[in-house]
Amino acid sequence: MIPATPRLSARGLAKQFGPTVALAGVDVDLADGESLAVMGPSGSGKSTLLHCLAGILPADAGTVALDGQEVGRLSDRERSLLRRRRYGFVFQFGQLLSELPAIENVALPSMLLGTPRREATELAGRWLVSLGLAGMEWRRPGELSGGQAQRVAVARALITGPAVVFADEPTGALDQATGHEVMRILTETTKAAGASLVLVTHDAQVADWCDRRIQVRDGLVRSAEGAR
Repeated sequence: MIPATPRLSARGLAKQFGPTVALAGVDVDLADGESLAVMGPSGSGKSTLLHCLAGILPADAGTVALDGQEVGRLSDRERSLLRRRRYGFVFQFGQLLSELPAIENVALPSMLLGTPRREATELAGRWLVSLGLAGMEWRRPGELSGGQAQRVAVARALITGPAVVFADEPTGALDQATGHEVMRILTETTKAAGASLVLVTHDAQVADWCDRRIQVRDGLVRSAEGAR
């Protein structure tokens, strides 16, 4: 059951790109520590919904609130700081910086918040070890497998202690076995860190790792159900 004040809440989200309606008035609630899979076919609006929830895209109408605070009332600087401090991101291709080794990719969000380099690097190293990447800390993304690179991305998403992690097709570039391992790590570590998770996927087996799922079609939530 969703509590009176969800961790993340959206009401009446609408977004249009020219004549194309991406979101047509979407309501979503995410509980503290809950994992939510957002499903739907290509062009259904699921990625647009994630981007609006995360403040990457501004909605044309509607509201998004984090822990009861309406994000749209914040200044641009405050929203940028909120994304750095309270949100983590995992994307389909990781979006790691190719010129940096794994440990520095993970440490970067913490350093951007003012953590001294040595302290951030030590914390990043602990995250990488906990995710099974001991001995790979100084490898660059091109020297890692797809699954290893996504583990680095998970560590980077969690290093700042976010309230919500947003994952957009995090297994889309992986084989099935590797994808399942990444989902196990993503869901388990996110929950252990006390964060909620919003996951966009077209794969029902990936969605099964989450506590709950919603189906988005034609810019609307068409159904909602427990995933397992």
